[in-house]
Amino acid sequence: MTEPTLHKYLSHLSDEALQEFTQWCVLEQATAAGYEFTPNLQKLDNLSPQDFVQELIDQFLEVTRNSIEGGLALLLAGKQADQHALPGLGTLVEFIALYVLYLIPKGKKVIVPPDEKLAEALKEQLVKLYEIGQKYGVDVKVLPQI
Repeated sequence: MTEPTLHKYLSHLSDEALQEFTQWCVLEQATAAGYEFTPNLQKLDNLSPQDFVQELIDQFLEVTRNSIEGGLALLLAGKQADQHALPGLGTLVEFIALYVLYLIPKGKKVIVPPDEKLAEALKEQLVKLYEIGQKYGVDVKVLPQI
């Protein structure tokens, strides 16, 4: 498996771009793997990007962390994000991206071997990060060599 490299790119993005990437990880990537999650939109309405990301992460963790897979993913993602110690919002975004990444191989819709699914999910995250970077005018050269 290729080591997740998100931390190299997240610090280059604005808070708004990080918010969009977080939304995608939680609402699209995790859902595609079979994790059912419907956020409480009233709690997310009119929040700053920092508060939005924190609230969305809190809501998602509340639904997914109470399983063996969720607990293990939580530990792995937390440990790895702590090692990188990104500034500001980057730490939260890296944590949730890694958390989702480590949940995916255990998802209900996964039909390929876990290592392959993890590599595929990381590639999806890097491609999405690149797209969001382009949208916000940041040339994040992340097209993966996976």
